[in-house]
Amino acid sequence: MPASRNRGTSAKQEVLRRLFEAFQPRQPPAFTNDDVKRIAQQIGFANPFDVTKIDSKEILPEIMHNQGYCIAHLGKGQHQFLQELQHWFHDFEPIKENERIEWRYRKSLLNDLDRGEASVISLVLNQHILHDFVYEDVVATPKIYIPGRTRADLTYWVGQTFLKTQGLQMEMDLVLEYQGVVTVFEAKSKQKFPRDFAVYQLFHPAKYYHDRLREARLSAKVNACYILKSGTGKRSPRVRVRFYLYEFEDFDRLDSIRLVRKAEYQLQPR
Repeated sequence: MPASRNRGTSAKQEVLRRLFEAFQPRQPPAFTNDDVKRIAQQIGFANPFDVTKIDSKEILPEIMHNQGYCIAHLGKGQHQFLQELQHWFHDFEPIKENERIEWRYRKSLLNDLDRGEASVISLVLNQHILHDFVYEDVVATPKIYIPGRTRADLTYWVGQTFLKTQGLQMEMDLVLEYQGVVTVFEAKSKQKFPRDFAVYQLFHPAKYYHDRLREARLSAKVNACYILKSGTGKRSPRVRVRFYLYEFEDFDRLDSIRLVRKAEYQLQPR
C-alpha cells in the first residue's frame, strides 16, 4: 500500500520531498533516475519520468521552498539539488494595458483540437502573431528549424554554483533564424497563466546554439522567447497568447536573463 501523504500535497511533491530528505544532506546532493523510480514506487506514483520536470516554483514541495532549493539536470540520468531557487526560476513580468493587442483572425479547423506545445506554435505561426511580436513585421520570412531533441555538454554558473553537464538532453519547441538572429522558443498551453518559469528551459537551448555558433566561428545573436496560451473551450472562449522575449547577457550564467519586451495578444475570431 502507498504511504499516506499530508493533505494538500500532490504525489509528485511527495516524491520530491522524500528525494530531498534522502539526498540533500549528502555531498554532493545528487541522485539518479533509478532513485526517482524507487521512491515513486514506494508511494505509488505512476510516472517517475515526470518527477524532475519542474516548470514552475509552485510544483516544489514546501520544504524545498523554505530552504531555497531547486533541481538541476546534469545529464545521463543524473540530477542535483541546488540552493539557488531565487536564480533558477524567473517571474513573468506583468503585462501592462498598453501591451495588450486585439488580434482578429479566422479560426481554423485544428486550432483547439490539441492543447500541446506544437498546437501553440502552429497557431502563432499560422496566424503570423509570432512574426508581429518577434520581428515586428507580419511578412517576415524566417528560416524554420523543425523542433526536436539534442544532447550537449554544457558548463555554466547559476548564483554561486558551477554546473557541468554531460550528454544533457534538451527539447526545443521551435528555432528560427532571421537576419543574423537565432531565436529559440518554449511554448505552453495552460488554463491560467503561470507566475514563473524555470530559466533552464530557455537557457539550455540558447547556450547550445551560442556555443555551436562560436565553435564554428559564425557571428550571430541568440535570444529566446517564451509563449503562453490560455483560454480554450466553452468556459474560456477568448484565447489569449502572451509573448516574452529574453536575452542572456552572459552565456556562462543562467541568471543573466534580461527581458527585451513582452505583449499579450487577445484573439478575436472573425
